[in-house]
Amino acid sequence: MPELWLPGAEIHDLGDHAPTDHQYPPKAIAHITWDRNATAAAPQDWCSYEDLVGYFTGPGAGDAPHLVWDPFTGRATQLFPADSRSKSLLSPTQSPTRTNRAGLVVIQIEAVFFPYCRHQGTVYPRLVDTPCAGWDRIHAWISTWGVPDLWPMGRPTDFSEHRDERVWETVGGWYAHAHVPFNDHVDPGSWPAFTVGPGSPTPPSQQHPVPPADPTPARYQATINGLAYGYGAHGYQVTAVGRALVTAGFGSHYHSGPGPDWTDADTENYADYQASLGYSGQAADGVPGEGSLRRLLGYLPGPRTVSLAHVVAAAHSDPGADQGHRTYGAEVAIVEQALADEGLLEQRWVDGSYGTLTVTAYAGWQRRCGYTAGAADGIPGSDSLHRLGAAQGFAVTD
Repeated sequence: MPELWLPGAEIHDLGDHAPTDHQYPPKAIAHITWDRNATAAAPQDWCSYEDLVGYFTGPGAGDAPHLVWDPFTGRATQLFPADSRSKSLLSPTQSPTRTNRAGLVVIQIEAVFFPYCRHQGTVYPRLVDTPCAGWDRIHAWISTWGVPDLWPMGRPTDFSEHRDERVWETVGGWYAHAHVPFNDHVDPGSWPAFTVGPGSPTPPSQQHPVPPADPTPARYQATINGLAYGYGAHGYQVTAVGRALVTAGFGSHYHSGPGPDWTDADTENYADYQASLGYSGQAADGVPGEGSLRRLLGYLPGPRTVSLAHVVAAAHSDPGADQGHRTYGAEVAIVEQALADEGLLEQRWVDGSYGTLTVTAYAGWQRRCGYTAGAADGIPGSDSLHRLGAAQGFAVTD
């Protein structure tokens, strides 16, 4: 599991931890403290990091973020663990999501900064004009929590707002405060670029480097719904992605497989798929993000544990619902993949929907287990599901 606390941060745990809403993708939210209103004509002295830490650990605790970050020295104070919600966003009752909780993680960072602040005699119009000391460390840590290097509503370059509820609910990545639905702040105005690799800042002289003609495939991992993707990842989810890529026509880089170990071929095929969706640059580097993965598979794979009650509910609900309806898509997909690996279901129907073809396939498994007549009706029972799990390596809970 990634570190709950940023290595090297000063810890002032406020307590009052609360879980996030895991049905939404992982996010990081960028803020500036904006504690004074200055202008180019009338700059004002920077408010100190110590003052802001004192505020958020005192009277401002009800609005506290996860991290308070000093971009001049790199110091950082953490107030909540990464897996807890923090409190820097408005979350009114009319919002469809609890904004501070709307993700596997929702890590919020407050840079101690306001436009045209004066620090040690120098005026800084934008956050990116500061040294941004410590940003590489913060970015690397947040990346370990599965937050993709993506600004779904655009990297902030000014103080205009752009808020889209659908994007907010479905796409993981980095959001400005100005992007969060049902909020009214327009910060941070700018934010440093993503680092080249964990702990390695982009060289100042190469802010917009020209990529090489034949770049090495990306070799880092992203964690989505508790499972790893990217070079070196292993598991059934890797096979599921590879097979879906082949089915969708993006398997040209495979010389063998796909299989359970993520290789450069998986990365290159996934990059082709991302490009087909309109992604470009780092967003099309071949490492899945939650949005593209959901579009490819129709569901998000999860740890290989299946609830009998959930699968039975899906078997009763999905066949009569709209085509492709998924009651418990991630768990059904585990069962379907097992049926496909047993030769009872075509791979293209491993889609998380317990439709009529899955019913037929499961009935075939029940007959293989020795059941006959009405006992082989395609609705899982405890014995047959446990036997399928034992054969194909997933756990069953009742």
